[in-house]
Amino acid sequence: MARLGVNIDHVATLRQARGGTDPDPLTAAILVELAGADGLVVHLREDRRHIQDRDLTMLREIVRTKLDLEMAADDAMAKIALSIKPDLVTLVPERRQELTTEGGLDVANHRDRIQKIVDLLRDGGIPTSLFVEPSLDQIKAAHKIGAAYVELHTGRYSNAKRSKEEDEEFEAITQAAKLAYKLGLGVNAGHGLTYKNVKRLAKLPEIVEFNIGHSIIARSVMVGLVQAVREMKELVA
Repeated sequence: MARLGVNIDHVATLRQARGGTDPDPLTAAILVELAGADGLVVHLREDRRHIQDRDLTMLREIVRTKLDLEMAADDAMAKIALSIKPDLVTLVPERRQELTTEGGLDVANHRDRIQKIVDLLRDGGIPTSLFVEPSLDQIKAAHKIGAAYVELHTGRYSNAKRSKEEDEEFEAITQAAKLAYKLGLGVNAGHGLTYKNVKRLAKLPEIVEFNIGHSIIARSVMVGLVQAVREMKELVA
Protein backbone atom coordinates (compact mmCIF):
# COMPACT_ATOMS: atom_id res chain seq x y z
CA MET A 1 0.00 0.00 0.00
CA ALA A 2 1.61 3.25 -1.14
CA ARG A 3 1.79 6.26 1.15
CA LEU A 4 0.64 9.78 0.35
CA GLY A 5 2.74 12.86 1.07
CA VAL A 6 0.88 16.14 0.60
CA ASN A 7 2.79 19.20 -0.53
CA ILE A 8 1.30 22.35 1.03
CA ASP A 9 3.50 24.92 -0.74
CA HIS A 10 0.54 26.41 -2.59
CA VAL A 11 -1.29 27.17 0.62
CA ALA A 12 1.66 29.42 1.41
CA THR A 13 1.63 30.75 -2.16
CA LEU A 14 -1.92 32.00 -1.64
CA ARG A 15 -0.97 33.60 1.67
CA GLN A 16 2.05 35.36 0.17
CA ALA A 17 -0.08 36.76 -2.67
CA ARG A 18 -1.63 39.21 -0.18
CA GLY A 19 1.24 39.37 2.28
CA GLY A 20 -1.01 38.49 5.18
CA THR A 21 -1.42 35.50 7.47
CA ASP A 22 -4.17 33.53 5.71
CA PRO A 23 -4.41 30.81 4.68
CA ASP A 24 -2.09 29.35 7.28
CA PRO A 25 0.09 26.40 6.17
CA LEU A 26 0.16 25.16 9.77
CA THR A 27 -3.62 24.80 9.85
CA ALA A 28 -3.42 23.08 6.46
CA ALA A 29 -0.86 20.63 7.86
CA ILE A 30 -3.16 19.70 10.73
CA LEU A 31 -6.09 19.12 8.36
CA VAL A 32 -3.94 17.07 5.99
CA GLU A 33 -2.88 14.75 8.80
CA LEU A 34 -6.44 14.47 10.13
CA ALA A 35 -7.53 13.46 6.62
CA GLY A 36 -5.16 10.49 6.68
CA ALA A 37 -2.11 11.65 4.75
CA ASP A 38 1.11 9.88 5.61
CA GLY A 39 3.29 12.97 5.55
CA LEU A 40 3.76 16.64 4.71
CA VAL A 41 6.04 18.01 2.00
CA VAL A 42 7.34 21.59 1.80
CA HIS A 43 9.90 23.23 -0.46
CA LEU A 44 11.97 25.94 1.20
CA ARG A 45 13.18 27.92 -1.80
CA GLU A 46 16.10 30.31 -1.90
CA ASP A 47 13.76 33.21 -2.77
CA ARG A 48 11.19 32.18 -0.10
CA ARG A 49 8.35 32.64 -2.58
CA HIS A 50 5.96 30.52 -0.52
CA ILE A 51 7.15 28.55 2.54
CA GLN A 52 9.02 30.75 5.03
CA ASP A 53 11.63 29.78 7.61
CA ARG A 54 9.13 30.30 10.43
CA ASP A 55 6.69 27.94 8.70
CA LEU A 56 9.33 25.24 8.60
CA THR A 57 10.23 25.68 12.26
CA MET A 58 6.59 25.51 13.34
CA LEU A 59 5.81 22.57 11.07
CA ARG A 60 8.61 20.60 12.71
CA GLU A 61 6.87 21.17 16.03
CA ILE A 62 3.38 20.06 14.95
CA VAL A 63 3.82 17.41 12.23
CA ARG A 64 3.26 13.97 13.70
CA THR A 65 3.49 11.85 10.56
CA LYS A 66 6.53 12.70 8.42
CA LEU A 67 8.05 16.01 7.37
CA ASP A 68 9.78 15.92 3.99
CA LEU A 69 11.83 19.04 3.24
CA GLU A 70 12.52 19.73 -0.42
CA MET A 71 15.54 21.94 -0.96
CA ALA A 72 18.41 22.79 -3.26
CA ALA A 73 21.65 20.89 -2.83
CA ASP A 74 23.71 23.68 -1.27
CA ASP A 75 25.46 24.39 2.02
CA ALA A 76 23.09 27.10 3.23
CA MET A 77 20.05 24.88 2.89
CA ALA A 78 21.88 21.94 4.44
CA LYS A 79 22.60 24.09 7.49
CA ILE A 80 18.90 24.86 7.87
CA ALA A 81 17.99 21.19 7.48
CA LEU A 82 20.49 20.14 10.14
CA SER A 83 18.94 22.68 12.51
CA ILE A 84 15.31 21.73 11.82
CA LYS A 85 15.83 17.94 11.54
CA PRO A 86 13.09 16.95 9.06
CA ASP A 87 12.38 13.25 8.72
CA LEU A 88 13.58 13.31 5.12
CA VAL A 89 15.33 15.79 2.85
CA THR A 90 14.56 15.61 -0.87
CA LEU A 91 17.22 17.33 -2.94
CA VAL A 92 15.78 19.05 -6.00
CA PRO A 93 17.14 21.33 -8.75
CA GLU A 94 16.10 24.94 -8.37
CA ARG A 95 16.06 27.97 -10.63
CA ARG A 96 14.72 31.35 -9.51
CA GLN A 97 12.73 32.02 -12.68
CA GLU A 98 10.92 28.67 -12.83
CA LEU A 99 7.23 28.45 -11.92
CA THR A 100 7.73 24.98 -10.46
CA THR A 101 10.52 22.40 -10.44
CA GLU A 102 11.14 21.67 -14.10
CA GLY A 103 13.15 18.46 -14.04
CA GLY A 104 15.25 16.07 -12.04
CA LEU A 105 18.71 16.45 -10.55
CA ASP A 106 21.56 15.51 -12.85
CA VAL A 107 23.23 13.30 -10.26
CA ALA A 108 25.44 11.53 -12.79
CA ASN A 109 27.16 14.75 -13.91
CA HIS A 110 27.21 16.60 -10.56
CA ARG A 111 28.11 13.73 -8.32
CA ASP A 112 30.72 15.45 -6.13
CA ARG A 113 28.50 18.42 -5.19
CA ILE A 114 25.48 16.27 -4.41
CA GLN A 115 27.61 13.67 -2.62
CA LYS A 116 28.88 16.37 -0.26
CA ILE A 117 25.35 17.36 0.79
CA VAL A 118 24.14 13.75 1.08
CA ASP A 119 27.09 12.90 3.33
CA LEU A 120 26.59 16.02 5.44
CA LEU A 121 22.92 15.26 6.02
CA ARG A 122 23.51 11.57 6.67
CA ASP A 123 26.16 12.42 9.29
CA GLY A 124 23.51 14.64 10.88
CA GLY A 125 21.04 11.75 11.04
CA ILE A 126 18.85 12.87 8.12
CA PRO A 127 18.16 10.46 5.23
CA THR A 128 18.05 11.90 1.73
CA SER A 129 15.97 11.39 -1.37
CA LEU A 130 17.10 12.57 -4.79
CA PHE A 131 14.51 13.95 -7.20
CA VAL A 132 15.58 12.45 -10.52
CA GLU A 133 14.33 11.69 -14.00
CA PRO A 134 13.24 8.08 -14.54
CA SER A 135 16.62 7.31 -16.11
CA LEU A 136 18.60 4.17 -15.31
CA ASP A 137 21.85 6.16 -15.28
CA GLN A 138 20.46 8.60 -12.71
CA ILE A 139 19.19 5.74 -10.54
CA LYS A 140 22.62 4.10 -10.57
CA ALA A 141 24.29 7.41 -9.70
CA ALA A 142 21.88 8.00 -6.80
CA HIS A 143 22.70 4.55 -5.45
CA LYS A 144 26.44 5.13 -5.72
CA ILE A 145 26.39 8.29 -3.60
CA GLY A 146 24.40 6.66 -0.82
CA ALA A 147 20.95 8.20 -1.09
CA ALA A 148 18.25 6.39 0.85
CA TYR A 149 15.49 7.15 -1.68
CA VAL A 150 14.88 8.42 -5.15
CA GLU A 151 11.80 10.39 -6.11
CA LEU A 152 10.98 9.77 -9.74
CA HIS A 153 10.03 12.91 -11.64
CA THR A 154 6.66 12.18 -13.24
CA GLY A 155 6.35 15.47 -15.12
CA ARG A 156 6.67 14.11 -18.64
CA TYR A 157 4.22 11.32 -17.85
CA SER A 158 1.75 13.81 -16.37
CA ASN A 159 2.07 16.23 -19.29
CA ALA A 160 1.83 13.63 -22.06
CA LYS A 161 -0.66 14.70 -24.73
CA ARG A 162 -0.99 11.38 -26.54
CA SER A 163 -1.50 7.84 -25.26
CA LYS A 164 1.69 6.64 -27.00
CA GLU A 165 3.73 9.30 -25.23
CA GLU A 166 2.14 8.43 -21.90
CA ASP A 167 2.86 4.73 -22.48
CA GLU A 168 6.52 5.49 -23.19
CA GLU A 169 6.88 7.57 -20.05
CA PHE A 170 5.05 4.98 -17.97
CA GLU A 171 7.48 2.33 -19.18
CA ALA A 172 10.46 4.54 -18.29
CA ILE A 173 9.06 5.05 -14.78
CA THR A 174 8.39 1.32 -14.45
CA GLN A 175 11.95 0.34 -15.38
CA ALA A 176 13.49 3.05 -13.18
CA ALA A 177 11.36 1.98 -10.22
CA LYS A 178 12.34 -1.66 -10.69
CA LEU A 179 16.05 -0.85 -10.83
CA ALA A 180 15.89 1.42 -7.80
CA TYR A 181 14.07 -1.25 -5.82
CA LYS A 182 16.61 -3.86 -6.90
CA LEU A 183 19.44 -1.62 -5.70
CA GLY A 184 17.79 -1.19 -2.31
CA LEU A 185 16.57 2.37 -2.75
CA GLY A 186 13.17 3.49 -1.51
CA VAL A 187 11.08 4.68 -4.44
CA ASN A 188 8.88 7.77 -4.29
CA ALA A 189 7.21 9.55 -7.20
CA GLY A 190 5.76 12.94 -7.87
CA HIS A 191 5.24 16.05 -9.99
CA GLY A 192 2.13 16.93 -11.93
CA LEU A 193 0.15 13.94 -10.71
CA THR A 194 -3.63 14.29 -10.65
CA TYR A 195 -6.65 12.34 -9.50
CA LYS A 196 -6.84 10.86 -13.00
CA ASN A 197 -3.27 9.99 -13.97
CA VAL A 198 -2.08 8.69 -10.58
CA LYS A 199 -4.21 5.55 -10.87
CA ARG A 200 -1.91 3.86 -13.37
CA LEU A 201 1.25 4.55 -11.38
CA ALA A 202 -0.42 3.40 -8.17
CA LYS A 203 -0.35 -0.13 -9.58
CA LEU A 204 3.47 -0.22 -9.54
CA PRO A 205 4.43 -2.12 -6.38
CA GLU A 206 7.92 -0.62 -6.19
CA ILE A 207 6.64 2.91 -5.56
CA VAL A 208 6.19 3.34 -1.81
CA GLU A 209 5.06 6.96 -1.73
CA PHE A 210 3.43 9.56 -3.96
CA ASN A 211 4.13 13.21 -3.19
CA ILE A 212 1.35 15.39 -4.59
CA GLY A 213 0.54 19.04 -4.06
CA HIS A 214 -1.02 21.22 -6.73
CA SER A 215 -3.89 18.96 -7.73
CA ILE A 216 -4.89 18.36 -4.10
CA ILE A 217 -4.81 22.05 -3.19
CA ALA A 218 -6.72 22.90 -6.38
CA ARG A 219 -9.35 20.26 -5.58
CA SER A 220 -9.64 21.55 -2.03
CA VAL A 221 -10.95 24.89 -3.33
CA MET A 222 -14.02 22.97 -4.51
CA VAL A 223 -14.54 20.29 -1.86
CA GLY A 224 -12.40 21.28 1.13
CA LEU A 225 -8.90 20.14 2.08
CA VAL A 226 -9.91 17.12 4.17
CA GLN A 227 -12.10 15.69 1.40
CA ALA A 228 -9.48 16.39 -1.27
CA VAL A 229 -6.80 14.53 0.69
CA ARG A 230 -9.10 11.58 1.43
CA GLU A 231 -9.99 11.22 -2.25
CA MET A 232 -6.33 11.11 -3.29
CA LYS A 233 -5.42 8.78 -0.44
CA GLU A 234 -7.98 6.27 -1.69
CA LEU A 235 -6.48 6.38 -5.18
CA VAL A 236 -2.85 5.81 -4.20
CA ALA A 237 -3.64 3.18 -1.56
